[in-house]
Amino acid sequence: MEVIFEDNHLIAVNKQVSELVQGDRTGDVSLDVQLKEFLKKKYNKPGNVFLGVIHRLDRPVTGVVIYAKTSKALSRMNRMFKENAVSKVYWAIVKEPPEILAGELRHFIVRDRRKNKSYSYEEPVLGAKEGWLDYKLIAQSENYSLLEIELHTGRHHQIRSQLTKIGSPILGDLKYGFPRSNKSGGISLHARTLSFLHPVKKEPVKITAKPPEENLWNVFVQEVK
Repeated sequence: MEVIFEDNHLIAVNKQVSELVQGDRTGDVSLDVQLKEFLKKKYNKPGNVFLGVIHRLDRPVTGVVIYAKTSKALSRMNRMFKENAVSKVYWAIVKEPPEILAGELRHFIVRDRRKNKSYSYEEPVLGAKEGWLDYKLIAQSENYSLLEIELHTGRHHQIRSQLTKIGSPILGDLKYGFPRSNKSGGISLHARTLSFLHPVKKEPVKITAKPPEENLWNVFVQEVK
């Protein structure tokens, strides 16, 4: 567990592949449980430790996840996420770059809970919610491309679904059409930064998470520098 930001109200970690943001029916130990134990030991706290889950990342995705250490921060951060007052930037590695190398994607997204999968459509369909993101190509290797994505809505599997819709499935994402899995078992989608006005201190905060220590990510990190 890599803590990348902490103050009196918030704590953020760089989530790794397969780590759970919050406990689920698998029973695997989740990051929120680990963080409670971390805080209990670090500050020698008796009894239960408060920790609020603000947002989530899919299990195969890596990057910034932030939690609230106080109820005041939790309620205010929840409202900020709901009102789109938090800037969320992702990096995604794809095999096939989009035909247009920078732009916005707007689709109507339907979640199939039975398949745990979302489908993107050009026109409104029954039960759909609009998904909106901006993207741009920021680096290329011999065989792959790195996209930077700013997410404006938080639909289920939104980035994965929308990139597949335009013919650019994410590396390793078997569920959304990529032909091969990654050795790590994850997909090459990384929550790079969260930027927002601190809910209590009212100061600008930008939290950045390094991508996984893997060869292809390392190549792109050096190129972007």
